Amino acid sequence: MGKGPFSFRRTSSRRRLKKAPEGPHTPAPPPPMMIEASLSPNNQTANTSIAAASGTGGGAGGKAKKKTGGARLWMRFDRCGQSELLECDKSTIIRRAAIPARDLRILGPVFSHSSNILAREKAMVVNLEFIKAIVTAEEVLLLDPLRQEVLPFVDQLRQQLPHKSPFRMHGASPLDAQENEMHFSTGGQWLPVPDSEGLQNELPFEFQVLEIALEVVCTYLDTNVAELERDAYPVLDELARNVSTKNLEHVRSLKSNLTRLLARVQKVRDELEHLLDDNEDMADLYLTRKWIQNQQNEALLGAAASNGLITPAPYLPRLSSHRSVSLATSNFVVDDDDVEDLEMLLEAYFMQLDGTRNKILSVREYIDDTEDYVNIQLDNQRNELIQLQLTLTIASFAIAVETLIAGLFGMNIPCPLYEVHGVFNPFVGCVTAGCILLFLLVLGYARWKKLLGS
Repeated sequence: MGKGPFSFRRTSSRRRLKKAPEGPHTPAPPPPMMIEASLSPNNQTANTSIAAASGTGGGAGGKAKKKTGGARLWMRFDRCGQSELLECDKSTIIRRAAIPARDLRILGPVFSHSSNILAREKAMVVNLEFIKAIVTAEEVLLLDPLRQEVLPFVDQLRQQLPHKSPFRMHGASPLDAQENEMHFSTGGQWLPVPDSEGLQNELPFEFQVLEIALEVVCTYLDTNVAELERDAYPVLDELARNVSTKNLEHVRSLKSNLTRLLARVQKVRDELEHLLDDNEDMADLYLTRKWIQNQQNEALLGAAASNGLITPAPYLPRLSSHRSVSLATSNFVVDDDDVEDLEMLLEAYFMQLDGTRNKILSVREYIDDTEDYVNIQLDNQRNELIQLQLTLTIASFAIAVETLIAGLFGMNIPCPLYEVHGVFNPFVGCVTAGCILLFLLVLGYARWKKLLGS
């Protein structure tokens, strides 16, 4: 069977030969990064690229669709502020940023309103409200950059990163920036070390991105709090003047919005407080410092492996502790306990969030005071109703006594008063006067017992 002209082996080989010429005409499946396009300020280029990629992907095979089914839109920013749109799946992001898969779940829709700042070996996972990003020492990957809430963050990155980047200062290129670097010899090799003055003036790249993210989030929360205050006080004043179902419904909706906003502010504040309480977590966020330390270690190990001997390094000026890198002058060890920069940065925004939280608490206190005032008004009205009810009850008791006497005389029992002429009017007058006197006596007793107001 295997050697016959109609055998399975020869038939399969013929099919391969027939399909072989069609191979060059078949479009190759798209890579995990499907879209790479510079994003213009009005996002027209990005939208055109996305539409074109979607149309191209529609003509691909079923396997290509399965591969790109889990891809999401990301935006990449480098140190110089250059941006591009990428469509990457989870595996590509995990390989590129060297983060575990569970960190991507934190950036998913399930944790849409949670706040987390996680430090990894080579990356920082930032999940602050609507900002979901992965920051490394060289780039930042921003998830869903075309959302309405994220656009201010994108604009701030475009505006501030080119000015803060050491390669963009005074119009210098990366080659020109090398002149501002110090070099020391490691066994015949020259290892660049950033200038200490530049490090004193600028934060590391990851902290620049974190500062912009915190600024955008704090501004967004402050705006929401200002709108809440602007809407709250007129509604509460109207409720104090007129307690109605409509005003109570407005206050209920306002209080629910305030509770949600307070929870969101509290989450961001608690995350910053957690970082400020743990110096180890703050030290792990120094990605540029760890990157420089790894580069130095690799250079020293490479020099030792090639020459077998490390030439003693010349004297190096110690980098100031006011910025992210601190090198020892003897063995080039990074000071991992220096977290002053990040601590000052987090404390500034922690105080801002604490002020925002205090504003929300003041609004809530005003709501509570208004509710107490309304409850006092309602209690006063209920007391007045109770007093009126008690007065009517006393009057009913007095009238009931007169009705009892009238009922006794209407039972057809023989009585001498029936034969007395002209006794009806005086008798009714006396009974009525007695009932009124009884009413006044009981009413005075109630006032004496302070059951009725004066």
